[in-house]
Amino acid sequence: MKNESQYNLFISILNGIFFLLFLLFCIDSFTNVDITKQELKSVVYFGILVSTPVVLIVNGLFYKQLKPKIKSLLFPFLVFVFILIIGPTKIVFSSRVWKTNKILFINKENQNLKVEFQMQDMGALGYNKRTVEVLHHNKWFMTVKSKNKNFELNTNWIKVNN
Repeated sequence: MKNESQYNLFISILNGIFFLLFLLFCIDSFTNVDITKQELKSVVYFGILVSTPVVLIVNGLFYKQLKPKIKSLLFPFLVFVFILIIGPTKIVFSSRVWKTNKILFINKENQNLKVEFQMQDMGALGYNKRTVEVLHHNKWFMTVKSKNKNFELNTNWIKVNN
């Protein structure tokens, strides 16, 4: 009986970590919030690729009854299909953080609000480039809003001479 409760705890922790990784992956991929630390982004992106089949196998082997087995396999299976649709290689190439090459403008009222020129290393595929308005929340996350290079200046912005 004690052994079964330890397995239940292990399965719960494994599924919780899997859900957290998927949540962070979705926030980074489909919202205007970006992960700024390469270590965290790599753990999230590669973690979702590795943990999906692991969770599928562990949940499939652990549950004996059909109803709990189907419930425990549904979410990991949908994530697995989602990964196949997106493509694992696209996920791997998207696992790089955007790095600031040049700060173009700083907001007078909020020093954490900046317009930056950023680049993302895509390995053998070269670089992605963008100009964005960035609000750094902390050292792990930032909110970005796309800007063109010739956006309209108002009196709230100070040009940075780099």
